[in-house]
Amino acid sequence: MLIEKECFDLNGHEILLRGAEPEDAPLMVGYLKTVSGETKFLSKEADEVNITLEQEISFINKMKEPRNLLIIAFVDGEYAGNCSFSVKKESRRNAHRAEFGIALFQKYTGMGLGRVLMERAIGCAGKLGYEQMELTVVSENERAKKLYKSFGFYEYGRLPNANKYDDGTFSDDIFMIKTL
Repeated sequence: MLIEKECFDLNGHEILLRGAEPEDAPLMVGYLKTVSGETKFLSKEADEVNITLEQEISFINKMKEPRNLLIIAFVDGEYAGNCSFSVKKESRRNAHRAEFGIALFQKYTGMGLGRVLMERAIGCAGKLGYEQMELTVVSENERAKKLYKSFGFYEYGRLPNANKYDDGTFSDDIFMIKTL
């Protein structure tokens, strides 16, 4: 699904939201490497991000399909991050379920941008006929859990020790769901 370009002011910052295009692939690959190194709340370490431009272009094109969404965000002209959802599984039995993800560069967290992206994504998912949205969050990611709960997501399960870090510590994955 493609969204219309949207520009607005957020706490004194110029925000641009738009759909991703294939020419955004280099920007998005670099972003994945950086955000993976900024926090332990994503699924990979920075040195494990080995996505090729061709793979990222393929992902961008897939997210343009009618039941998928990828919103990229810019703050004062700089790429800040993105959010997306897609059908959980390709079957009629699961077609009502959207899988959601969001990540921002750390310098753009805490300014309300994540909230704006979630509002847009949840609204689009409802318009596309999804009945529930699902996500996974690392147990120590208190800021994200608080944001998700504020939108009506609730925990429905947990995978203990799902993530093992280079220093030998672990964290759980928390599975959350929202009925649309």
